[in-house]
Amino acid sequence: MAEVTIRDLSKSYGGMQVIHALDLDIRDGAFAVLVGPSGCGKSTLLRMIAGLEEISGGKIAIGPRVVNNLPPSERDIAMVFQNYALYPHKTVGANMGFALKMRGEDRATVDQKVRRAAEILGLTPYLDRYPRALSGGQRQRVAMGRAIVRDPQVFLFDEPLSNLDAKLRVQMRTEIRELHQRLKTTTVYVTHDQIEAMTMADQIVVMQAGRIEQVGAPLELYDRPANTFVAAFIGSPSMNMIHGKVAGHMVETETSRLPLPPDVILPDGTAVIYGIRPEHLGFADAGLSGIVAVVEPTGSEMHVVARVDGQDVTAVFRERVTVRPGDAITLAPVAANVHVFDKANGQRLN
Repeated sequence: MAEVTIRDLSKSYGGMQVIHALDLDIRDGAFAVLVGPSGCGKSTLLRMIAGLEEISGGKIAIGPRVVNNLPPSERDIAMVFQNYALYPHKTVGANMGFALKMRGEDRATVDQKVRRAAEILGLTPYLDRYPRALSGGQRQRVAMGRAIVRDPQVFLFDEPLSNLDAKLRVQMRTEIRELHQRLKTTTVYVTHDQIEAMTMADQIVVMQAGRIEQVGAPLELYDRPANTFVAAFIGSPSMNMIHGKVAGHMVETETSRLPLPPDVILPDGTAVIYGIRPEHLGFADAGLSGIVAVVEPTGSEMHVVARVDGQDVTAVFRERVTVRPGDAITLAPVAANVHVFDKANGQRLN
């Protein structure tokens, strides 16, 4: 195992810079997830760590070694791709052991490592099958097994679950997390799915436009997002963002007065974005008044979307509610759970 250290890392294609002077520390044994919208640079960053993309500037170290100029084969990493990248003409066992064979390890050692990985992943009955005879989930396990047998310092996953159906994605999330807890190998995992990031990571790196917006534990990012981008990206349904100005210890909108958190003192007239997560809104006599647009029952929850001052505001209720589209409702936030952001730059103020 090893930590991954990135300093002042940049990447340009011609005159277009896609990674901007990144600094990042991924601690030894961590499960770090790079997350962000499509095109934010997360896969490019992963491929730079792997050595599949040249860096334009800065430094990447795996453990004590700076690996800037080392080819992928000498970085002691193993990568699992989105499309599995299995050899169709080789059996499961041959696919898993191929890298060891190319490394010159004897057959007994290769067989021992392959069988150990197959046992961990539940692939023992499939070692003599070919990839075409396997399901998508089984093929992904084979790709993971091929990585495990190499016993690398770092695992790299590039959106490995995006080709699987929803139910299998949930199952594989659990399996990958359990695998990490068992092997304790430093892992860097790329996804655009913030639910994957929240449920799998112990360290989340939120990226936008080639820059890091925030790094932290899942609940840290959920409870204290650094800015409006992280606040809106982490959490489903997204945080409600309401524009207003401070007046006294309240925020005034076009039609409402909303309480500030008890510990927030801001000058009157300060333009803010008032953030409140859907689960922290409830029915009340005063607050955000609007008309119900959509009611979405999910089974365990009810999602109510109301049109307030020309924007949609979502509330989530654990209990069954009887409102219908067209009903007039008033929603009030729990003041202690309010997030306040500077309207000018989107940065957190509380």
